[in-house]
Amino acid sequence: MKNYQLRRLSDQPILKTSDVTPSIANFDVLGAFNPAACLFNDEILLLLRVAEAPKAEAGFIVIPLIEEQDGVPSLVIRRFPEPTEPYDPRVISLDGKVYLTSLSHLRLARSKDGIHFEIDDKPFLFPARMDESFGIEDARITFLDGKYWITYTAVSEHGPGVGLAVTTDFVNVERVGMILPPPNKDVALFPKKINGKYMLLHRPMVSEIGKPSIWLAESEDGVHWGNHRFLFGGRGHASQDPLANPFGWEGGKIGAGPEPILTDEGWLVCYHGANPLHSYSLALALLDKDDPAHVLDRSSLPLLSPELFWEREGFFPNVVFSNGWIQWPADSDKAGQIWVYYGAADSGVGLAELVRL
Repeated sequence: MKNYQLRRLSDQPILKTSDVTPSIANFDVLGAFNPAACLFNDEILLLLRVAEAPKAEAGFIVIPLIEEQDGVPSLVIRRFPEPTEPYDPRVISLDGKVYLTSLSHLRLARSKDGIHFEIDDKPFLFPARMDESFGIEDARITFLDGKYWITYTAVSEHGPGVGLAVTTDFVNVERVGMILPPPNKDVALFPKKINGKYMLLHRPMVSEIGKPSIWLAESEDGVHWGNHRFLFGGRGHASQDPLANPFGWEGGKIGAGPEPILTDEGWLVCYHGANPLHSYSLALALLDKDDPAHVLDRSSLPLLSPELFWEREGFFPNVVFSNGWIQWPADSDKAGQIWVYYGAADSGVGLAELVRL
């Protein structure tokens, strides 16, 4: 993929955590990042991941989550004495259970020019099921069969799985439910059927055996998925020496980004890779247009890595992560341009253009 570059359109984030208001009284917004993106009518829409948490209380860890109250999933706040030992401020084990210290939802933002956004005050999708009890994260949007399919990571005590919702107007939304069980995430739907089948990219999560990788799956109805096939995985390994480990930038984690884009050459796929130190970069792969199980080309070096201060410092440092891009329509003054929206350090949103050389 040497014939492509990702060029930042701004040296500053186009959206920051401070731009987003809390949706719940006495909560703080800890991060606004990793947006899905699409064209809708004459606007660009983003679905931001917004992480919120109750205001800090001295001497306590305050945990927001969804629990069943009289059989109804409801928001509750749990308080635990603050550990005396150092702990991760994002994920913590208390009384034998693992919790997230924030609760994420999806928030809608709208723009005419793709740069200046108005952000809704209230969530578009808020956790509402027990398989979403720890939050809704990192959506992707695909326009398919006359509606917008929204895939997202649904997190609970059982791990991250993949949820699906659909809408035609971004006002009314139908929650279809979980389409891939834990542990799985990073699902991107193809925007058209291929050989009569719906298709998606996904990332099963591995433990002792195997390495992080991107898989392909197909479906007759877009809800029930099968024929799962390994597509490609990270080529790096545990060494942090760049000479001994030239693909180390994707050796720690790998996952698909936004929906694939069909080009004359094939399906263009944006994906992220992380090195052993958890620094995230962006790259590209090219899949055969008729048989996307066939990888035609792939980046040997990342196209975008965390370099600017706001990409290196934040809620989770050293991250550029994209799950949203748009291709400007032929009747616009930016016809054909591909704009890539990316989360930066889990604290804001940057914007780059994908340029073919």
